[in-house]
Amino acid sequence: MDYFSKEEADVIGEISNISIGSSATALNLMLGQPVTITTPVVSLVHRDEILNDYEKSCVIIRVQYIQGLYGSNVLVLKDEDARIITDLMMGNNGSGPYASGDITELHLSAVSEAMNQMTASSATAMSKMFDHKIDISPPEVESVIIKEYRFPDDIPDDLFVKINFRMKIGTLIDSTIMQLYPFDLAHSIYKLFQRRK
Repeated sequence: MDYFSKEEADVIGEISNISIGSSATALNLMLGQPVTITTPVVSLVHRDEILNDYEKSCVIIRVQYIQGLYGSNVLVLKDEDARIITDLMMGNNGSGPYASGDITELHLSAVSEAMNQMTASSATAMSKMFDHKIDISPPEVESVIIKEYRFPDDIPDDLFVKINFRMKIGTLIDSTIMQLYPFDLAHSIYKLFQRRK
């Protein structure tokens, strides 16, 4: 893995596994469905390759670390997963009226609330892990067309650490959720981990 040692990849994968595992518990409480998020696969990608695994569109969630760490944590959800999560949050069974059709403002609002709970749980888990206060901003959520999307200029990194997780929600979703750390942020997380030893 160019620029990124196997040890660094293993550490980032393990930290993400613990923090996203905490997120799964938060999502379980919101959706009333068993949620498991497992098996992190860590790789290094160029910004132009990030969304190659997605077909036409997807939902991008961006959270800023504002204390303890600084930078953007980006999550990517498949449209169909965002629709099912929204339908569950609206009190349906995951195959109701919000589980199909276009991604609307209501979907983005529901995903924002779900991701707010998930990322807050993740930040709390990281704070405990590092014994170091880590805080985040509320998530920014948008639906994007893959061919037209460009990562914001205020994320200057060309290289990102990509962590793909397998996400299962009851019998409704068996999918992948992607987490992205700009390279500099991933390195900062690794250094925090080293300091705790």
